[in-house]
Amino acid sequence: MNIIDIEGAWRFDHEDLNQNQGGVIGGQESSDPGWRNHGTAVIGEFSGDQNPFGIVGICSDANVRAISIFGNSSSSGAIVQAANSLQPGDIILIELHRPGPRYQYQNRPDQGGFIPIEWWPDDFDAIQYATGRGVIVVEAGGNGSENLDDPLYDQRPTNFPAQWTNPFNRSNRDSGAIVVGAGAPPPGTHGQDHGPARSRLSFSNYGTIMDAQGWGREVTTTGYGDIQGGTDENKWYTDSFSGTSSASPIVVGSLGCVQGVLRAHNLNILTPIIARNWLRETGSLQQDAPDRPVSQRIGNLPDLRQLIAKALNQ
Repeated sequence: MNIIDIEGAWRFDHEDLNQNQGGVIGGQESSDPGWRNHGTAVIGEFSGDQNPFGIVGICSDANVRAISIFGNSSSSGAIVQAANSLQPGDIILIELHRPGPRYQYQNRPDQGGFIPIEWWPDDFDAIQYATGRGVIVVEAGGNGSENLDDPLYDQRPTNFPAQWTNPFNRSNRDSGAIVVGAGAPPPGTHGQDHGPARSRLSFSNYGTIMDAQGWGREVTTTGYGDIQGGTDENKWYTDSFSGTSSASPIVVGSLGCVQGVLRAHNLNILTPIIARNWLRETGSLQQDAPDRPVSQRIGNLPDLRQLIAKALNQ
């Protein structure tokens, strides 16, 4: 089972990321510590080593690599490179979002209006290329607090091709990606209360395109150094990783486990569309929160017991 994470930088020398790591295979890593901590936290969620210390990833036996969007690469180029480096049933994780049309593509500090990258034609085409090869693509749904069903997204930007249609409406066209929203962890996690468990967090985008959710607050993983810091970055851990960035690796880890079970039993592995359908058909249901009803869809939280049972009984 192989996974490639697409974003900006990582700390593959971390003490809890020594097993099954293939490093950076494309692009040039950013020197920004924000990017580096982000990538380290993402990979820790599904790939943290099984050992007596630190954390353990959800599917820690998977082989993990990374491609940076910087240097001689781009997001779409990184997706294509990842697709060409993987086999059917493997997984690409896109840990990116961008300022969208709500605020005229302004890069706002609060990330308001940020949307999934498949809005842009080159990224949509790259994702569709990957899923067409049988590679599962998990895409962060974005932290822009946006209703992705808003008619705003039907309006073609002037610099987009004339044949472009809104990709957030899958009746127009479908990239094949699994789009992930951010849900609340159970109240009391780390002494915090972000609303009812699995309710939409206020920053999470929502809409019919959203396929599944993961925790968008209070995620414990590698990097950042707020629960264990010091001078050695390779020993840093956090218990406050957040956003659709923390949610998406939970979905990746769940699917990685299912693919591993299927391969171990010599059963057919999940295709991109079957994986997406199963996430919609199973899982722990999204819950209402004040001013954030379930009609603001982010999807269900994956339930591995249900997914594995479904896999073994297909």
